[in-house]
Amino acid sequence: YKDKYILVCRKPAGLLCEGEGRDSLPMLLSEQLTTAGERAELFTVHRLDRETEGVVAFARSSTAAAKLSADIADGKWKKIYLAYLWGAPEDESGRLCDLLYYDRRLSKSFVVDRERKGVKSAELSYETVARSADGKRTLVRVELGTGRTHQIRVQFASRGTPLCGDRRYGAPKDSGSAIALAAVSLDVIHPKTNEPMHFEIEPENLEEYKD
Repeated sequence: YKDKYILVCRKPAGLLCEGEGRDSLPMLLSEQLTTAGERAELFTVHRLDRETEGVVAFARSSTAAAKLSADIADGKWKKIYLAYLWGAPEDESGRLCDLLYYDRRLSKSFVVDRERKGVKSAELSYETVARSADGKRTLVRVELGTGRTHQIRVQFASRGTPLCGDRRYGAPKDSGSAIALAAVSLDVIHPKTNEPMHFEIEPENLEEYKD
């Protein structure tokens, strides 16, 4: 979807949500939208990990970016993910609350036990959708309460159920070839009309994990 204020698309796994290189989704989109030599500008207001496929929204003006960012801060966006876990969570459904610290040098998040500089609270809710026939994988539906770096990956990994294919957070080599995570739906408020908007995709990078 696109208009003068917002653009929403499917981000393939492997692209960044910001930057100016050839692996930058906003740069590639900007090139497609450029007309008469005038570069179309896009503003990143939220991010998905490079390895994550899913629905992502960009603002098309600084005013729209400010409105969308304020809505995110106010908790007005709803973001739903599907993930395959290696193993099974202790409960069929639940709410995970942790303190996370992101180490920029290691490009990795950690669950920590006390607040200090750089530590942020992280919350998500999940429910079990299905289990593989061999019992090794569990498909969960995740709703984010906060949007921390690698949040879903580290919160589940810290409980002994890393995402399939996620070597960085402890998944074994035989768990899969790609990180089994996709942002499958996004609910936003249009920055100009204030109308609710819903976007949803069928993920492609989870196919290898289906029975």
